[in-house]
Amino acid sequence: MDDEPIGDQATPGVESVWDYPRPPAVRTVHERVEIWFGGEHIAACDEAVQVLETSHPPTYYLPQSAFEDGALVPVRGTTFCEFKGVASYFDVVAGGRTAERAAWHYPDARGRYAVLLGHVAVMPGLMDRCTVDGEEVVPQEGGFYGGWITSKVTGPFKGAPGTLGW
Repeated sequence: MDDEPIGDQATPGVESVWDYPRPPAVRTVHERVEIWFGGEHIAACDEAVQVLETSHPPTYYLPQSAFEDGALVPVRGTTFCEFKGVASYFDVVAGGRTAERAAWHYPDARGRYAVLLGHVAVMPGLMDRCTVDGEEVVPQEGGFYGGWITSKVTGPFKGAPGTLGW
């Protein structure tokens, strides 16, 4: 098992992901969140929900209504999160391109995660571009996690090779 790293020191206005809890916290943020795929602007909102979990950059969940019609196509298959429940998936489709299973939601989220109802997350690394308040997001490494790295968070972040045991 890999040794758990010591988190980078947070500075004013910057959060260390090592201060995020497990089970994850959720919070509503008032930030301009935008997504582009297939050369098209497919989603935008001014209020999103973040899921904040130890060692992970925030995952942004946008209201499903923030997505352009036809951009989210439901697909078969689910996964299970011990905290949020059963996730269902969407292909993201725009500009003649498809990112398979690149978006997900929790249609039966309960308890503290009920705020995720009607919201959808995307894998930023599978999109052309994602921004938060105009800042381009750096996708969390690895093909499993959907974290959005901005200048407002510091790591190190889980997802890169050698971080599985964190």
